[in-house]
Amino acid sequence: MKDVDVLIIGGGASAAAFAWSLADTKMKILCLEQGDWVDHGNYPAMSSDFELRDDFSFDPNIRKSSADYPVNNEDSDIAAANFNGVGGGTILYAAHFPRLHPSDFRVRTLDGVAEDWPIDYETLTPFYELNDRMMGVSGLAGDPAYPPKQAPMPPIPLGKSGSALARAYNKLGWHWWPADCAINTTEYEGRDKCINIGLCGSGCAQGAKGSVDVTYWPEAIRQGVHLKTNCRVQEVTVGPDGMATGVIYFDANGNTHRQSAQMVVVACNGIGTPRLLLNSKSSLFPDGLANRSGLVGKNLMFHPYATVEARFKDALDGSRGPLKGIQSHEFYETDTARGFVRGFSIEMHRGHGPLTTAMIGLLTGRLPMGTNHHEAYSQLADRIMAVAAVCEDLPEESNFVSLDGSLTDGNGIPAPKINYKLGENSRKILGFAEARGRELFEAAGAEEIIRTQSPMPMAGWHNLGTARMGTDPEKSVVNEWGRSHDVKNLFVIDGSLFVTSGGVNPTSTIQALSLYIADSIKTRLSNASLFD
Repeated sequence: MKDVDVLIIGGGASAAAFAWSLADTKMKILCLEQGDWVDHGNYPAMSSDFELRDDFSFDPNIRKSSADYPVNNEDSDIAAANFNGVGGGTILYAAHFPRLHPSDFRVRTLDGVAEDWPIDYETLTPFYELNDRMMGVSGLAGDPAYPPKQAPMPPIPLGKSGSALARAYNKLGWHWWPADCAINTTEYEGRDKCINIGLCGSGCAQGAKGSVDVTYWPEAIRQGVHLKTNCRVQEVTVGPDGMATGVIYFDANGNTHRQSAQMVVVACNGIGTPRLLLNSKSSLFPDGLANRSGLVGKNLMFHPYATVEARFKDALDGSRGPLKGIQSHEFYETDTARGFVRGFSIEMHRGHGPLTTAMIGLLTGRLPMGTNHHEAYSQLADRIMAVAAVCEDLPEESNFVSLDGSLTDGNGIPAPKINYKLGENSRKILGFAEARGRELFEAAGAEEIIRTQSPMPMAGWHNLGTARMGTDPEKSVVNEWGRSHDVKNLFVIDGSLFVTSGGVNPTSTIQALSLYIADSIKTRLSNASLFD
């Protein structure tokens, strides 16, 4: 295309929301996505071998799609996960849709650690609400863990698993509430309701899950946004004045193209965004674009997960129904008596499919081969449930994304290398959370604990903090509305922006931030102060 007004790199959660919001300006907007549209008819739920499919794995090193880039996790306690394609991570996420708490924006003020955000919960509230309507969120009003909020649809049913946990929470006197989920419980905006296929984490064949390929992108495209797939961006280019001029990208055939733009918006997630910026070197930015602070790629935060799985005497839901049913924020806020700051939320995880159940039985010695195999299996099938603690991770500059010296993607672009070690505070949270999971299952009447993982090694779903926002150019990469301190027409809109991680799944906040940044741009366009 000829020169465009706005060029968005990436086609996931934040890019789709941003493109839709900015479309009403009638600017010429182009999005380049390195993956393709996903065929819903090819989702694992549509095949009987769904547990054997690697093509929808969380791990790009396993998936090895032509759209993927490898990730070097050798020096990381947690392996990074992503998905490349229209919809990004929303294709594979479980659609749990909590918001950050008001306290998450004031961690330095409240607890003396990390940094305060340059914005607050109240600033994002109208964008949370707008995003809930666009994505189609189910939930129940009145959760005492939050300021008042109302979801567009009723909550997903608790099911046998959720009911068992709810009784245990009541017995212990702990907070619990039906989980906010971007899953239809009624027909909504032309999409049918959930029919309990399960397998939310490998794509929703029903279309009831709010992935942005079925929510924001159709609306944005109808409004004139151009979305071009199979385009892998190599670098963002800059002119002699230090302003971004566009990008260089490869098409599906490996041909190189230049695309010019008046404004460049990066939405490649907390690993892909620093990778692109660090690879965009020039005489003006020898250490990577927008990296005069030296913080691009630094302060990487995952959410370390502590999981506890238990076996029950009576059958529960198995893998049928949405993965998340209820949540608890009983241990979310800081209590210094616990020996650490900040905290975690507890999610319910329904059971596994038949093959995974059998593998767990074999690996834990509960499923013999030969005699009594089927009888033993019957005591596992549909009787296993898990809880997972989503633990807050504090930012540390020693946790970072860099460019690998030898590993590259299919176009020769350096792959990201992850250096990540659990901090002392995170380890304390994980230990405390695992103990609470055991206590919860004891109260629920579980027969036995099957296994625990603390942390889960393959749980790098939430990649945050590597291009943080802030008012001080020495301590942040972008300002309080997502614009680079160094390059006035370069914006970041994904999870890289996070100053702190909170203790909940981040998609709702990532999209609210993206909508907030789009609104800030529109306001400044109207008063001609966008690039001042």
